Amino acid sequence: MATATLNRPLSQSVRLSLLANAVLPETITWRIHDGYIRSTTWDEEGEAITLGIWGPGDLVTNAHSGLAPVELQCLTAVVVEQHAPSDAEILRLLRQQIRNTEEIFEINRIRSAERRLLMLLRWIGVRFGQVSSRGYRLSLKDMNLTHRALAEVCGLTRVTVTKNLNRYKNLGLLQKVGEADLFIPSEGLAAVI
Repeated sequence: MATATLNRPLSQSVRLSLLANAVLPETITWRIHDGYIRSTTWDEEGEAITLGIWGPGDLVTNAHSGLAPVELQCLTAVVVEQHAPSDAEILRLLRQQIRNTEEIFEINRIRSAERRLLMLLRWIGVRFGQVSSRGYRLSLKDMNLTHRALAEVCGLTRVTVTKNLNRYKNLGLLQKVGEADLFIPSEGLAAVI
């Protein structure tokens, strides 16, 4: 369910506040001010295929996709504003979409489920978390990436994701930091890669 707040300054841009699971209107380019969005399509059996994950500061649209349908689903509550991109911004947006899709595709080609999930967590940490010389800190809770959502992104079952997350914690490959954050130490990750 979405709640929309329309603020129309002189430029006539639309600003929306949407709840988790809401879908953004199609063919419009949006700048994300707050929250996280997943671009998704489906295979012939109706299984979701994640094409990208986007966060604050990113531009997102399905206007340039060759796939149909492509849905822009809010992972969390989001605030977005309609944006009329320049040609240079469209080029950067398309490059980022391609890079995002390629990185997720590369992760999904890893045969080992254990390694695939760990590489997805690393990718999320690099893209949206805090990176240091010691490792990657991320918050799956802030991004509303449940075990089911992680499973959908990397083509695993929810049970496999839960089992592997617990295994990573027991092995020290994943450490709980505070109430909601996780830390992936670089040295443990290097042993797996």
